[in-house]
Amino acid sequence: MKTFVTIISSLFLVFSSGGFNWESSNKQGGWYNALLKVVPDIASAGVTHVWLPPPSHSVAPQGYLPGRLYDVDASKYGNGGELKTLIKALHEKGIKAVADIVINHRTAEKQDSRGIYCIFEGGTPDDRLDWGPSYICKDDVQYSDGKGNPDSGDPYQPAPDIDHLNPRVQKELSDWLNWLKTDIGFDGWRFDFVKGYSPSITKIYMDKTAPDFAVGELWNSLAYGQDGKPEWNQDKHRNELAQWVQSGGGAVTAFDFTTKGILQAAVQGELWRLKGSDGRPPGLIGILPQNAVTFIDNHDTGSTQKSWPFPADKVLLGYAYILTHPGIPSLVSIYHMHCTRLQFNHVFCF
Repeated sequence: MKTFVTIISSLFLVFSSGGFNWESSNKQGGWYNALLKVVPDIASAGVTHVWLPPPSHSVAPQGYLPGRLYDVDASKYGNGGELKTLIKALHEKGIKAVADIVINHRTAEKQDSRGIYCIFEGGTPDDRLDWGPSYICKDDVQYSDGKGNPDSGDPYQPAPDIDHLNPRVQKELSDWLNWLKTDIGFDGWRFDFVKGYSPSITKIYMDKTAPDFAVGELWNSLAYGQDGKPEWNQDKHRNELAQWVQSGGGAVTAFDFTTKGILQAAVQGELWRLKGSDGRPPGLIGILPQNAVTFIDNHDTGSTQKSWPFPADKVLLGYAYILTHPGIPSLVSIYHMHCTRLQFNHVFCF
């Protein structure tokens, strides 16, 4: 993964579209079809990779409670044929497609003899990804039968935590990921909720699938002072991101949540925050820029969820920062910003 290069021309005008937001599954006519219409605009913006939503069947329309992983026709964003058409159009413009990979947890298709939903269906005629309760982490007592391995990460309450230490789980999820590459056309991965399992597990999936690009969502809280503002020194926070990248094999990147948190405080009259304790940028970009994906907002922090939004009147200032600093800048569709005549090695769009 190469580092951010430079801007050699005008900065940005208006961005017309990206990969998705929290409401995209409600788009009339289908989100894949809507996005297909603006592929030329995305290409003219200099975008190199587009992060697309989870592609599979899901209990939740946004895709983050997946069940039948091979069933891409049941997605609320569109069917498998429409997804392939979109990816083909992106490829024709030299843009890579990144799939949102939700594998920490999974929703079951049927109940077992206990009346608990823990019988999984993969979405194929054979038994690929057809698992039972023994494939759930043993400490997820709400669903497990106690035969699985302990969870290697943080728990996830809304759905069963999958036992990624199980060899069959590793093999069949790797096979599914490779199917997304060879049959659907995806080039890379955005790993959802990576703190739900050990970074060594991420390394396994990276090694077995060799994506063109991959990024993980390791979202932990910054350190805050008594005034409710982020503390100046966030070295511990960024070091956690760096450690995850390195433990994941070094090829995977991470969303730079440290930079986001500091930046959205700094733009409100506190620009002194943008120089860290070592004189470099205080986020992950200051120590591991080639593995840092910078961003202003995403479908969780912004959009209609607004769980940690960037100040609305400072968005352009935020983009001015991430587009002129190290890292892999990402553009969010909700702000309708269109970057023109930029020269980057990577621009990540969602």
